Amino acid sequence: MNTILITNKRYANHLTGPGHPESPRRLAAIMQKLQSEGLMTEENTRPPRKATVDEIALCHDVEYVALVKRECEGSLEDGSMQLSTGDAQICPASYETALWSAGGVLEGVDAVMEGRAKNAFCIIRPPGHHASRSAGEGFCLFNNIAIGARYAQEKYDVERVAIVDWDVHHGNGTQNIFERDPTAYYLSTHQTPSYPGTGMAEETGVGNIRNFPITYGSNPRKEVLHAFCETFVEDMELFRPELVMISAGFDGREGDPLGFFNLTDADFAELTKIVMKVAEQYAHGRLISILEGGYNLEGLAKAAAAHVKALY
Repeated sequence: MNTILITNKRYANHLTGPGHPESPRRLAAIMQKLQSEGLMTEENTRPPRKATVDEIALCHDVEYVALVKRECEGSLEDGSMQLSTGDAQICPASYETALWSAGGVLEGVDAVMEGRAKNAFCIIRPPGHHASRSAGEGFCLFNNIAIGARYAQEKYDVERVAIVDWDVHHGNGTQNIFERDPTAYYLSTHQTPSYPGTGMAEETGVGNIRNFPITYGSNPRKEVLHAFCETFVEDMELFRPELVMISAGFDGREGDPLGFFNLTDADFAELTKIVMKVAEQYAHGRLISILEGGYNLEGLAKAAAAHVKALY
């Protein structure tokens, strides 16, 4: 099978409180849209599995993992409490849901690396790219994409993983985890000034980090496409990844309440095709996409559908 979708209704168990933008309605909107367009079927949809603590610890301090478990167990049922390390709502089911969220990515890695699918889109929550080694923030508990990348290296002897992040916010957690690791490449396009206040161009790690902060008053669409068409493609000629992964946030789409970017559904399709071409050229087509942000429900669903169509 060329493309598989990994998701599960259990992701709705993570509650974030009344009116919070990162709500269970996000995944419901995506799945309804994909099903209505014939993009999500029984044949191409797979359930996740639950990640183990050891797998989470590939990228997170065990003390932090224990803290998340303890604080979720002691939280309020409606999701109105926050994790002590940062801006991440939690409820009693959040810890288990976060294990299933990371596990959705691991299922995608297994399917792609074992040749059961060429690429995968993991429609999961809570998201992950703001979670660093020892802190959850920005709606994120565990860094799903980082755990997936490290898992691929550990289990399948993948030497080089390229991660691209077109979420409208900088993935500070992913950068934190990989900025001293030359076996992982990370490129992020994001708005500035904005949460979390990181991701300046001079933040390059050991040469494996590429940040493109985009300011108000600029042309976000032009700058994002340039970063992918030019810098990413050129960098990959030297890096030559064996696996490519996407932090697929759709809050850069026009109309999103948390972003000022003006990307269209066609732009997300074009970005997907650029990344797929790199995966085809260097990684035998192996590509795993992981849902991050996107908070206008209609826009999120449309952008995700354009992304899946391109993956096909």
